[in-house]
Amino acid sequence: MRQSGTGPATHGRISKQGSLRARHALVEASWSTVHQPGPLRAFYQRVRVRRGHQVAVVAAARKLACLFWCLLTRAQDYAYTQPSLTRKKLRRLELTAGSGSQRGTKTGLWAANGAMREAERELARQAEVAYRRTVRDWHTTQAAKVGASATQGRASSGRLSGKQRGKASVPHPAL
Repeated sequence: MRQSGTGPATHGRISKQGSLRARHALVEASWSTVHQPGPLRAFYQRVRVRRGHQVAVVAAARKLACLFWCLLTRAQDYAYTQPSLTRKKLRRLELTAGSGSQRGTKTGLWAANGAMREAERELARQAEVAYRRTVRDWHTTQAAKVGASATQGRASSGRLSGKQRGKASVPHPAL
């Protein structure tokens, strides 16, 4: 978005600046995330209703990029991660790299751990429902507001005339 002055904001197309490969990878990653339960899926579905699926997936890709940036700069883990899926992927990488097999052990990663996986998916579904509830509550509070500014009634009180116009926006010199 580019905006200056008091004019309305103009929302344009996505910028073609930056790495083409990074943009492609973000869009592919967002396609993967919108097919799994979670807050990003709820965001994608909300935007898709208004703007279409292609715009929604690009918006989800941008949200992913912002999420990656925040997680990396704050050195935090993702709140809605699925640990069993992460362990499985890491073990698969170890096996690909030539690590030894763990056949015959009872703690093997490939053992059927459906209950744990289903519990994690249920947490992701709950996060998706919580996101939808938050957006719905936010929309209801926005509809209840009157006027264009944060201070109730000031923006919609009408046009000021004469000396009142200059005094309305200038604070008292003693402050």
